[in-house]
Amino acid sequence: MLISQQVLERPVAGVRPFALTALRHPKVSTLLADHRVLLADLLDGLGSPLHVVLPEVFEENVARLRQAFAESGATADILFAKKANKAGCYVRSAAALGIGVDVASAPELVKALAGGVPGHRIGISGPEKDDALLALAVQHGCLVAVASVSELRRLAATARTAGRQASVLLRARTAGQSGSRFGLSPAERTAAVGLCGELADHVRLRGFSFHLGGYSAAERAAAANEMIEHCLDARRRGCPTAELVDIGGGLPVRYVDPRLWSEFLAQNEPAHYHADKHFKDFYPYGGQTAVEAVRAIMAHPVDGAESLSAKAARTGIRFLVEPGRALLDQTGFTLFRVQQVDDRRATDGYAILTVAGSSFCLSEQWFNSDYLPDPLLLSPGPAADEVFPACVAGSTCLESDLVTWRKIGFPRPVRRGDHLVYLNTAGYQMDSNESPFHDAALPLKAALWLGDGDGPPRWRLDGI
Repeated sequence: MLISQQVLERPVAGVRPFALTALRHPKVSTLLADHRVLLADLLDGLGSPLHVVLPEVFEENVARLRQAFAESGATADILFAKKANKAGCYVRSAAALGIGVDVASAPELVKALAGGVPGHRIGISGPEKDDALLALAVQHGCLVAVASVSELRRLAATARTAGRQASVLLRARTAGQSGSRFGLSPAERTAAVGLCGELADHVRLRGFSFHLGGYSAAERAAAANEMIEHCLDARRRGCPTAELVDIGGGLPVRYVDPRLWSEFLAQNEPAHYHADKHFKDFYPYGGQTAVEAVRAIMAHPVDGAESLSAKAARTGIRFLVEPGRALLDQTGFTLFRVQQVDDRRATDGYAILTVAGSSFCLSEQWFNSDYLPDPLLLSPGPAADEVFPACVAGSTCLESDLVTWRKIGFPRPVRRGDHLVYLNTAGYQMDSNESPFHDAALPLKAALWLGDGDGPPRWRLDGI
């Protein structure tokens, strides 16, 4: 049974100050309600912070996304963007479900192959890939997104040496991206298509891709439509296998209830953060879901009236999509142990909790932003009459090492040894920016399976 977004638990606004409560998948709710002892034992035994990953939820997300494309009338192949999380369990799930993986380095490619994903289901992205990555890609029949004419020539030479034909996507700049460092300009794209025809014994042009920031369905649909036109032009110029349009990732995730998110934005101000910290931008935590975005992109009218999916079907175009965060929605959370409480309520009005770990373990700081969904106090204890306001600091010597700058209203005073849980951290938060600063060990990941719920959860260290 597919899990609908509507079954996620929704918080009630105004329960306590600073409340921005994260949505929870039922499996996450079950773990937090019924298996706290197991989670505490794992944290104590494996160290703080500890990342818990849930491949069963990943598999549900794949099914939901597949269904969204099918219901939109589009033919689409899914490539999981491995950069969003390094956990091997997600790659193994991708292999079992028959979806692909998008990688951008030789180590990522090796891990995808080792996880059971065949080469023809692996996409290689990234600008100006090195010779070792190109050689591996050719050897295993991967689909290579080429971003320059020089890279295309190097790939063709690699394929010639290997006695193989490389599968190629040409990564093109969209009409509104003249200043982008990614992709081929119109003149370069024209030259690259001609070169694919000249080097047809060594490269096979499969289609086009693009890089696009942000979450605008209209912009992504317009860019995809440009790529369809590029495919049609390439066919006319002697490349009949140009049939793929890679729309990239950029599918949003909803972390909190949209109404609560709107209320947060309306009242947000620097006084709500440690040291009156000011942030210019946040991830749209209460925006669209990935399924809603897919429907909007595929239904968007192009060329005046026809929907993008209808035009693709009419012209024999298949889509590729490279979701990372969207497939990792609700598939993991992060546990921290509190190792100090600096209660400054009498002077500053809030406390500073220092946890075993650092802000490198949640990567939103990388984007000069704050991870906004409230951390939960996992350790048991009766609620107090008033909330306990506190921000959360890391245990490094850096003044800026704040895991959460925002002052959180905890239901009771937090104590040394308590456990905090940050929800929905699998997508880009867990390990995009991790660091062995101070010679600290990198956090471990524990993969958990709840199964049908009749027995206790199974777990193992990821990668073991």
